[in-house]
Amino acid sequence: MKFNSFSSFIEMGGYGFFVWLSYGATFLLLALLIWFSLSGHRRTKIQIAQKLKREAKLRSAAQKYKQTEVANESTS
Repeated sequence: MKFNSFSSFIEMGGYGFFVWLSYGATFLLLALLIWFSLSGHRRTKIQIAQKLKREAKLRSAAQKYKQTEVANESTS
């Protein structure tokens, strides 16, 4: 489709509002999809890191408990 001027390109034969609205909505939705995906990924990585820290802390506490239990049995 050939346009004689930039304004006729923007008007799109009388359908410009709908054409540019659909382009705008598409780009807005794609931007939101990317933003939500990245923020969800970041949030998931933080949650995994927190879970790993909790598990390491529990493992460390369990080892300390076992060591004190063994020490108490040897002194008894």
